[in-house]
Amino acid sequence: MTSLIGNILTPSGFVQGSLHTTSEGRIATILGDAIATQDVRDNGAPIVLPGFIDLHVHGGSGHDIMEGGDAAWHVARLHAQHGTTSLLATTMTAPQSDLDAAFSALAPLCGTRANGAARVLGVHLEGPYISEARLGAQPPFARPASINKIHRLHALAPIRLITLAPEVGGNEALIAQLVVEGFRVQLGHTTGSYEQGVAALRCGATGFTHLFNAMSALHHREPGMVGAALAHAEFAEVIPDLLHVHPGAIHAALRAIPKLYCVTDSTAAAGMPDGDYKLGRHTVTKCMGGVRLSDGTLAGSVLSMDQALRNLVDTLGLDLVDASQRVSTYAADHLGLRDRGRLQRGAWADLVVLDRDLQVLEVYGEGNVLCRSASGDGVS
Repeated sequence: MTSLIGNILTPSGFVQGSLHTTSEGRIATILGDAIATQDVRDNGAPIVLPGFIDLHVHGGSGHDIMEGGDAAWHVARLHAQHGTTSLLATTMTAPQSDLDAAFSALAPLCGTRANGAARVLGVHLEGPYISEARLGAQPPFARPASINKIHRLHALAPIRLITLAPEVGGNEALIAQLVVEGFRVQLGHTTGSYEQGVAALRCGATGFTHLFNAMSALHHREPGMVGAALAHAEFAEVIPDLLHVHPGAIHAALRAIPKLYCVTDSTAAAGMPDGDYKLGRHTVTKCMGGVRLSDGTLAGSVLSMDQALRNLVDTLGLDLVDASQRVSTYAADHLGLRDRGRLQRGAWADLVVLDRDLQVLEVYGEGNVLCRSASGDGVS
């Protein structure tokens, strides 16, 4: 059992007090007095937030999810060091044999949380059911969706999220079937029109993949997929590395989409020096704070979720409660997880402890220490 003291974010706001866990890794009690959000960075106490949840992770620490083997463990360990306690391992558009191999390697880690690593909740299948005209940094293996092949992959490792382009082949018609079977579907890597986006939402799609990137843009006479998201979405991903999306566009999305949430879209280059790395079958280059293909196309990111939080608060001006929801709670809500992404009795004790500068001091996953900085002092 663990006890932490500090400024603790609960569903009803911050309290200055203590949090106690059970031996099973869940939150037992939170005790304390309410404190104003604007005061939590100035009273000298550590800040305790729900652990970050990242639904779009391709890699990190020099490893790419598609390489198989123990790559996902290295990725989950790196992201835990930056406050992420749960994530979706995200695949690339690839030949079926590559996907089969990647899913087979992910199966053991989806069944149990490895020491010092974030919980891998399952797989985000990003492609291959996307538009050849909006690949972005996806390799050129796009094809129409196959329910049988989705079932085959799901039997290897649990698919929690599927990105597809609704205008491709019979993808739109397939969305309703996927939703009935319990899959969550997002729209992305798409040339689809506003009307096709709205139709896909009516079929049961629930979100949009890296909003603004690799999708038809907003125009006042052709609203495109971005227009469908801004007008109708409850959930959408955004990459707040300040390279993928201008802060002004993020502000517009924040006003329009109630549960806009952050993802890293991180690659093997995350946590590594400048150089060349693998992203599926592509080789990408890390330089000048980003990752790109040889033609200059952005190819994922090197973002971490703690940096995403700092960008939301210190650059975009969100208050800490709002920002925390967008790096944790809303992602949990999108997956239907009521026991993650919030600090309340009975929830998993997934916690990140931060200093006043929002730098990570300690990270806990299901009550267990995942990492602790040299200056971490929030545990009693």
